[in-house]
Amino acid sequence: MTMQSMPIALTVAGSDSGGGAGIQADLKTFHQFGVFGTSAITAITAQNTTGVYAIHPVPPPDVQAQIEAVVSDLRPAAFKSGMLATAELAEMVASAIREYALTNYVMDPVMIATSGDRLLEADAEGALRDALLPLSSVVTPNLDEAAILTDRPVETLHDMRSAAKALVEAGAGSALIKGGHLAGDAVDLLWDGADEHLWRRPRVDTAHTHGTGCTLSAAIAACLARGDSLYEAVDRATRFIARAIETAPRLGRGRGPVNHFAPID
Repeated sequence: MTMQSMPIALTVAGSDSGGGAGIQADLKTFHQFGVFGTSAITAITAQNTTGVYAIHPVPPPDVQAQIEAVVSDLRPAAFKSGMLATAELAEMVASAIREYALTNYVMDPVMIATSGDRLLEADAEGALRDALLPLSSVVTPNLDEAAILTDRPVETLHDMRSAAKALVEAGAGSALIKGGHLAGDAVDLLWDGADEHLWRRPRVDTAHTHGTGCTLSAAIAACLARGDSLYEAVDRATRFIARAIETAPRLGRGRGPVNHFAPID
């Protein structure tokens, strides 16, 4: 890949001072896939592998200015959103997507950190569902996030199928339900409105999973920016995150980060 042909991706998310999730994980993942990463920071957090200790949302006009600066000069071929923190930020991002006609949108509905700390105000859940979901090419909730977005329990593979279909019916282009918390094997389910695809892998017994959702959605966005189809993007991204978990560097005293240096296909 020449420098002239290097694809660009954008992440709109929060900053993780511990480096394992958020903007930091996204940019590392973009780099690993050979994609030039740009960013708009929605919140500053004080966190490490043991928890989240402070959150400072960035004022929406400042986030909008970041997005405008990027898309006016370094227009992304794909982009993702992660931590949006507040309803005002979620609605502003939705407005920016429409205003700048951004495409290949990977929506990671970040609500709760791996540590269990809440990253999205409760009154912002409706904004994700109503304002952002209908603009997404693919939404990537875990089981808890899928349950909140669909207002139904999501605890089994059957529940995952129902939730994925409900999210597409609600306007998402497609839905990837992450079943990392299922009993037994880890299963991811993609529904695009016509076809279902499953990825099943043995569960890795590790506490070092900080940033898995951010990294997976960033990998999907990177692959879409490179020109992959949605199925190809999800397939590559799920295999990458499996390797990243298996080879996690075991950093920190809590839930350590995955390995963003894991090889890609």
